[in-house]
Amino acid sequence: MFGYAGQTAMLGWLILIFLPRRWGWLVAIPRYVVPFGLSLLYAGLAMTRFFQIEGGGYGSLDQVAVFLGDREMLLAGWVHYLAFDLFIGGWIAVQCDKLGINRLLQAPILMLTFMFGPVGLALFMVMRAGYFRKSEGSIPVRETAA
Repeated sequence: MFGYAGQTAMLGWLILIFLPRRWGWLVAIPRYVVPFGLSLLYAGLAMTRFFQIEGGGYGSLDQVAVFLGDREMLLAGWVHYLAFDLFIGGWIAVQCDKLGINRLLQAPILMLTFMFGPVGLALFMVMRAGYFRKSEGSIPVRETAA
């Protein structure tokens, strides 16, 4: 399952980064279809093991370590990353398209999101904040006669 989940996510990333986004059905694959399928896999893995692991929980790092010490829960955690990172990548791509950000500038952000999730998201947020600041600063101010 590890290999299939990773290959499926990779397919979504390849579509998102390299293929045109003018076809809604194609964009839906990495934005919704793949994350939904990975989410179902996560739910199946996590819900079958969550209540069976003695000492596991989210109250401390030690409890999380107990969960991740179980191979099925470790796989569930990995699938969780794959699903959420791709979903966020799809959101970033659409936001960049709406802002008119060139695909060549989008690619590194999406690659960082693919490899390091929150790093790519943070870079996009910083870039978007700078983009809006630049846009606002370039709007001419009209003076009114008093």
